[in-house]
Amino acid sequence: MDKQRLIPLIVATALFMENMDSTVIATSLPAIAADIGTSPLTLKLAITSYLLSLAVFIPASGWTADRFGARMVFSIAIGVFMIGSIGCALSQNVTHFVIARILQGMGGAMMTPVGRLVLLRSIDKSALVNAMTWVTVPALVGPVIGPPLGGFITTYFSWHWIFLINIPIGLLGIFMAMKYIDPIKSEDPERFDLYGLVLAGIGLAGIAFGLSVAGLNLLPWPIVAGLVAVGTISMTLYVMHAKRTGSPVLDFSLLRLSTMRASIIGGFLFRLGIGALPFLLPLLMQEGFGLTPFQSGLVTFASAVGAMGMKTLAARIIRAFGFRYMMTVNAVISAVFLAACALFTVTTPLLLIFIILVVGGFFRSLQFTAINTVAYAEVEPAQMSRATTLVSVNQQLAISAGIAVGAFSVESTMLHQHVTELSDGVFPPAFLVVAIISAASAYFFWQMPDDAGHEISGRKVVEISSRKGAEKAATKKAASEGTEDARDQRLG
Repeated sequence: MDKQRLIPLIVATALFMENMDSTVIATSLPAIAADIGTSPLTLKLAITSYLLSLAVFIPASGWTADRFGARMVFSIAIGVFMIGSIGCALSQNVTHFVIARILQGMGGAMMTPVGRLVLLRSIDKSALVNAMTWVTVPALVGPVIGPPLGGFITTYFSWHWIFLINIPIGLLGIFMAMKYIDPIKSEDPERFDLYGLVLAGIGLAGIAFGLSVAGLNLLPWPIVAGLVAVGTISMTLYVMHAKRTGSPVLDFSLLRLSTMRASIIGGFLFRLGIGALPFLLPLLMQEGFGLTPFQSGLVTFASAVGAMGMKTLAARIIRAFGFRYMMTVNAVISAVFLAACALFTVTTPLLLIFIILVVGGFFRSLQFTAINTVAYAEVEPAQMSRATTLVSVNQQLAISAGIAVGAFSVESTMLHQHVTELSDGVFPPAFLVVAIISAASAYFFWQMPDDAGHEISGRKVVEISSRKGAEKAATKKAASEGTEDARDQRLG
């Protein structure tokens, strides 16, 4: 297998391990809580502590990769994630479990952005769309395959295996990374911005943690609002600090690039809407329709089927239409399929639900591939580590915001309908709200220039060849007309 395919698969395997692990635990919380002697509500700290750890350590990933080499940091990140997984499996109480999840978050915070950096530094830009397709699939498959897999393992084996299956995957990932990824690192790493890291860490932790616990109903709303407010103040101070430093941990100056700006702002809105889906859909299936967690997981798995189907077509579609046009139209199409979930009722045939989720998963996966790829279209090699850090932070905040908006919409509907129990009737407004937010991303994608990302997509080659064809046809036509004129003159 050539490098253009092998490196994306190595990165994708690590990201799949992280994405699946972060969702698989949700189904198994009751069993884990019973085994270590605590309540499922208390154990939700394990989910929020993981998200908190991610938010704090992601900003340091870019500098760390430049300083010690992306291959080394990526391999160590997998190792840290594995140690955290072993810690989770061996936990005897909630304190041990939360500490292990924080350790997993530290590993995950480095795996995602540094994995993308490995990809960007190892793959030629012309092959980036195909490579990014493989990396996008885990982000879509993980959240939908996680719940049914967690339910299956917990029911038929033991919850410990949820974490222990990461060990052989992680060992294989480290071996493949050290063997096939080149040891590239920056020749002149920048000064580490410790003050900026503290401000950004507090800011991101406050916002991401606050939004996440809002979706989990773990803390009262005033405390949640306080966390988000502290995070917002800290991020504001960081933005002021970043303008005065030459090596910020989060480089917002990259937003001057039109493709990066569209990927960050438009991508945030799109991910916010789509990020609510893995939260809302299982709740609708289980609380609204009365399906078991395993049955619910099998239905929602349809999105993963659609995502896998897109894998071979993404590059061709983007090459045919270009990033700007395709992303604008596809954002609206994806939002329509998201809004279609509002029409699901107890009497809706499961086959119809499955078809809608499969087709919707195809278009969502196509959009994620485009967003992840076009972000780096104008980024210089020296700025790649900062760019991957900024993109990863944006994704994490979008997912947290999606869960919060979905939960807030459901609770507002319950308040409006004067009900206290979840039922299928309280979910439609939430699906419509997140679909509208997701569709709004189309405006920012349309703001990109016509030739955005042509070097990556291969669209320039298509246009040049079609232009050459038109010129050839025009030359042939002119020559033909000249011959006819000469013939007419002879006959005359």
